[in-house]
Formats: sequence, structure tokens, C-alpha cells
Amino acid sequence: MRRWRGLEATPGDLGRTVVTVGMYDGVHRGHQQLIGAAVARARAMRRPCLLLTFDPHPAEVVRPGSHPAILTSLDRKAEIVAGLGVDAMCVLPFTPEFMRLAPETFTHTVLVEHLHAAQVVVGENFTYGHRAAGTVDTLRAEGRRFGFAVEGIPLAEDAADGGDVPISSTYVRACVAAGDMVSAARALGRPHRVDGVVVRGHRRGRELGYPTANVESPPFTAIPADGVYAGHLVLRDGDGDGDGDRGKRFPAAISVGTNPTFQGSRRTVEAFVLDYDGDLYGEHVGVEFAQRLRAMTAFPDVEALLEAMARDVTDTRSVLRLD
Repeated sequence: MRRWRGLEATPGDLGRTVVTVGMYDGVHRGHQQLIGAAVARARAMRRPCLLLTFDPHPAEVVRPGSHPAILTSLDRKAEIVAGLGVDAMCVLPFTPEFMRLAPETFTHTVLVEHLHAAQVVVGENFTYGHRAAGTVDTLRAEGRRFGFAVEGIPLAEDAADGGDVPISSTYVRACVAAGDMVSAARALGRPHRVDGVVVRGHRRGRELGYPTANVESPPFTAIPADGVYAGHLVLRDGDGDGDGDRGKRFPAAISVGTNPTFQGSRRTVEAFVLDYDGDLYGEHVGVEFAQRLRAMTAFPDVEALLEAMARDVTDTRSVLRLD
């Protein structure tokens, strides 16, 4: 998949495109349905499917200080949408100046002049331009003027919740914040994942016989509620050659919190990787959360903590069906 940042970096040989526009944070099942429609239209028209997204999150610029928790990093988003068949991804910097663009200026400058849209596929609730004045209807009118078609896709709903809960990034964030990883995974179509780099911690886990990978994630990452989880650690294959263990998933018992037994104050994500013997320091990894096992607890002594950790490992094996 081709990927670039900023309109000025758009490849000159792109040709006419089928464009889908959105933040697409999480790339949840609703997003996947929309992107799938765009890819299908692109294949039928024999044109590339281009996904236009934004960085930073528009809410950070529109309402400074209200940055929502981010479900997927740009790199992770690119991986997922490439797997859905998207041919190109343009990341547009969302600035105060961009925020003030009139809807027709956005359409002409972005979609027509730079991305050469032949068709635009968006959600039926899509808005754009200054004060979100542009809608799917205004986009259709501008499409007739500038020579591109527009398709609005209905919002997907979660049938498991009675079929009346729209799948949205806001809903997924709420599930993650509550530690409800099963509902989050159902909406996402895969486990929620936190990406980051393994850094050196206090090494208490190693001293206790449970060496953990201390994962430092980017600011504003959507971290689940404090507690212990069953899940997996993914070794990201940065160079794409698939050598060694890179790209593989390993079962893990995951702790999120401040380590209250040791009077910790900094919130961390630590993964004890089952049946793995290797040095993970400096590795770029993903931590996937399958199910919450228990709340974070301050134990009276190390012996009680060790007993709980042993149970956590047993419960992790049970949840992941490793026994």
C-alpha cells in the first residue's frame, strides 16, 4: 500500500481514485464495512482505493485538551486497512487552518485537485468543512458539479446488543475504558491492541520469577481499565522479512495499573509472556487484550501476590484454551 503525509506529497501517477474519508480510529466493524464498499467500487471501476485520514485527531484541534483515547496508531491503522484491500493512504495534518476550510474548498482542493476523486464513499453521517457544515447531501451536489459520484453507507449496528447500538469508535473506547475487552473485540472484529516499545522497568517481575515486558505506548493511547487480562503479545515485524519470532503472537498474562502492592504511582502495561525465553528490550510489540481476569489489587505481602500471579497464569491458559 502506498502511504504519504500531506497533499503536496500525493504521487503524480495516482490517476482517478475511489476515495473514502474519515478518522477511522479503531477500524472497527462499521469502518470495515464502509472501507469494503469503497474497495469493491474501486475494483469494479479498475481504479485505486484511497483512504484519506487525519492526524492529529480533529477533536484535539477543535476542542484543545479533549483529545480522545486513540484506538489505533497510524502505523497500525495502515496495516489494517492495507489488509482490507486499500491501495493508498493519505494522512492529512489537521490544523487550525484546515479546520476553517469551507466545505466547497475542501471538496475542490482536497478531493478534486489533489486526490482526483472519481467516486467518494463515506458514512451516511459524514460531515466536513468549517463547523461541520458539509454533509453527504452537499457532497453529492458538489460531486455533480466537479464530476465525481458519492455514496453514503448506513452505520453498522451491533446485533449482539440487540441490533440497535451503532458501532462507533466512541463505543469501543467506552468498552476499553471499562475493561470490557469481549465487547470491544466484538465491535472491532479483533482484540483491542496497544502498540509500543518494551522498556526497562523496576525488574520486580524478574525477581519474583515472572519477568514481564514493560510496554511504553504513545501518548493518548486507549489503555484498558486497571486489572489483569488474558491476551497475547505480538512481536512486530518491522522490516517485513518475517525472520525469527517477528510477526508471531505469544500468549500472555497482562497487568495494567500502578503496582499497588509496591506503592507504585505510574500506570504501566506489563505482559508476562507464557513459555517464552528471550530478551524483548527495545522491541516494538503489540499487546492484545482478550478478557479481563480480575481487578488490580494491593496484596498484604509478596507471598499473596505470587499466589495471585500463579492463578492469573492458570486463568490465562484457560481463557486462551491452552490446556
